[in-house]
Amino acid sequence: MSRLDTLRGPVPPRDHNARTIAALAANPGCNRRAVMDAAGIDKDQTARHLGYPVTVGQSVFAITRARAFEEQVKANGCAQLLTLLRDKLELSLPEVAYDDVENVGGDRNLRHSRTKTLLRQAAEARGGGTLFDHPMLRLNIAGKSVYLEPALIAFQLKGRFHVVEIKSFAVIDGQADAGQVAAAARQSAVYVHALRELFADLGLDPGLISHDVILVCPENFANAPTATLVDVRQQLTVLKRQLSRLTRIDTITNELPMGLTFDLMPDEDGAPTRSRDELLKAVSEVEARYAPECLASCEMAFFCRDEARSCGSTDALGRTVRDQLGGLESVATVLGLADGTLLAGQDQAEIASQLRLVRQFRLEATA
Repeated sequence: MSRLDTLRGPVPPRDHNARTIAALAANPGCNRRAVMDAAGIDKDQTARHLGYPVTVGQSVFAITRARAFEEQVKANGCAQLLTLLRDKLELSLPEVAYDDVENVGGDRNLRHSRTKTLLRQAAEARGGGTLFDHPMLRLNIAGKSVYLEPALIAFQLKGRFHVVEIKSFAVIDGQADAGQVAAAARQSAVYVHALRELFADLGLDPGLISHDVILVCPENFANAPTATLVDVRQQLTVLKRQLSRLTRIDTITNELPMGLTFDLMPDEDGAPTRSRDELLKAVSEVEARYAPECLASCEMAFFCRDEARSCGSTDALGRTVRDQLGGLESVATVLGLADGTLLAGQDQAEIASQLRLVRQFRLEATA
């Protein structure tokens, strides 16, 4: 049994999807998340047993609204979407063609095979193809194949493929929520990466896959769609670095105690029988790097936040503050260097000087 199997226990690993893979890129420095995701551990159930339940993801209302908006954009042969693509990609009427990969049935392997055939034909100019609906991509995550389904792939006759992401959050007066756009960009980067991997496997140029993703959202307070090109090169760089980390996860697991497991030891009814304290001790063996952004993407966020606060970690202050503190990991160390009760080491001299200066300014301002 591998170290990851031991960590997970005798239960099937949890499947990844584009949302969970994108979340890996949101905090690439967290060993705890990397290990738990590589092992396929149910983080939601783990957090609940520890006493820190959290709901991550979309509400039922949001999912229903997103599905309705996507159906509207794709209705009547993707009429609304084609209008947007002509505007963004300068598609002419003769270039328009449509293939629904789902027509071959629901089998994922069959849909993946059909997707490869259609994309190869389009890339080699043997077939038409502007829109590929319900494509099925596949990506290797820590030795396991994960199937992914982007909203659409659009092909421009000039030779570039673009991922089309359809989201239901609104663009109001040309502006959308920055956090939602960032999340959509990370998720789209997963699809772009998977497409480039597929092209490489087919012996085609991965550069045919554009790093510009077409993001389709409702405009203002109506349901009329608008499209924006989003550059995901930065997200691709982070994603590839994190995925390469997962393939080398043994560098982290080799430093963990032998026999360490997060197994909840369920009874016949599936209820965990392992004590909370025992699980707490096991989880604490794997280093985490909490950031407030984790609350939107990781089921372990509430537990890690409480852990960071209780040990006085600067992680709880947010990434911006933590980075400005020059790598100091403890709030107590920061305060000690600021008031001079703690002698600064050679590598802390510069940040200690800045902290003392800031403390002096504060004292003068409050005097």
